[in-house]
Amino acid sequence: MKQYDFDTPIERHGSHCVKWDALPAMYGRDDLLPMWVADMGFRSPDFVMDAIRRRCDHPVLGYTFPSPAYWHAVTQWLARRYDIHTTEASLHFIPGIVAGISYALLALTQPGDRVLVTTPVYPPFLNLPRESQRCLVCSRLTIENGRFAIDFNDFERQAEGCKMFIMSNPHNPAGTLWGRETLQKIAEICERKGIIVISDEIHADLTLPPHRHTSYSTVSAAAAHHSITFMAPSKTFNIAGLGSSVCHIVDESLRKRFFGWLDALGVAGGNVFAFTAAEAAFSDEGEAWLNQMLDYLKDNVATIDAFLRQHMPRVKAILPEASYLAWLDFSACGMTHKELSDRLINEAHVVLNDGSTFGGSEYEQCFRINLGCPRQMLVDALSRIAAAVAHKS
Repeated sequence: MKQYDFDTPIERHGSHCVKWDALPAMYGRDDLLPMWVADMGFRSPDFVMDAIRRRCDHPVLGYTFPSPAYWHAVTQWLARRYDIHTTEASLHFIPGIVAGISYALLALTQPGDRVLVTTPVYPPFLNLPRESQRCLVCSRLTIENGRFAIDFNDFERQAEGCKMFIMSNPHNPAGTLWGRETLQKIAEICERKGIIVISDEIHADLTLPPHRHTSYSTVSAAAAHHSITFMAPSKTFNIAGLGSSVCHIVDESLRKRFFGWLDALGVAGGNVFAFTAAEAAFSDEGEAWLNQMLDYLKDNVATIDAFLRQHMPRVKAILPEASYLAWLDFSACGMTHKELSDRLINEAHVVLNDGSTFGGSEYEQCFRINLGCPRQMLVDALSRIAAAVAHKS
């Protein structure tokens, strides 16, 4: 079996990548180590790149549509990994999950409708309802046994009158997996209250062994009836720049409403490289690469866990069960949010995601860190952070 290299750093400066090349405009300096935006520091797999190169050998890049081989690759991947047994009829290509969620809001809700999220959560879940003139409703997550949990008493209160619940499953920003019982309880509440559930499962493939991801639509007839599931190879195989995602809807009536809207507006037709890359990724070779990468990520999680215990014991972490994202709480370090932010940028020279963007001021002393990188880069970032927060002025 081919062994893949996840230790060698990849030089990305000058490639117009957000992760590195956007930093000077954002922070006024170019000596920062980016541990923020959720793309990985690993090389995109060679079998995906080779598939794209082979397609480029054809001299025309004209209009295209997803081939039977593409749909076969998608349906087999969903069946094999998530027990989602489906056909092309219940699937639709989506040019990115953020776009897909915005389309669902526009197609299935009206201005002024209440849209529920649980916080902290991926910032577009907060911004999309607000910017589309929907009424954002937040239910705050609790922390139990070092992982996020849903406060169902609050969730049910906040769900009253809502038309849609946008769920991160696995959860972003900390990679918490929602178990079957939790998902069934969500489904019971949402079915009873007539709420459409959007399940963003972009990090499902990144579930770290021995954990297992449960796809929302599979937990009950109610969940299948009222849900739209989004998945993608983009985070999994580090190909987010291709905008390749897929939408799955079991219920025929909901499917006609949403897919009909997509087709009428022509916003989800796809592109040749998105189809080509996904077909290559959802292959036996893709599975082998992914298994090795997950083992590497699992060791990175163990690395940050050990480092924090030894060098930053006051920092409370929620470490991922899925994804390469961890949530760090610096509130016990005795510094204000402003001081923490300044030290991270100007002393550590490390960029993390600001916790307040995931749900407001109550998360100001929290930050999200990206562990999807060569291990030495992770240790370097942690060492810089530890030095910067070790002293109080």
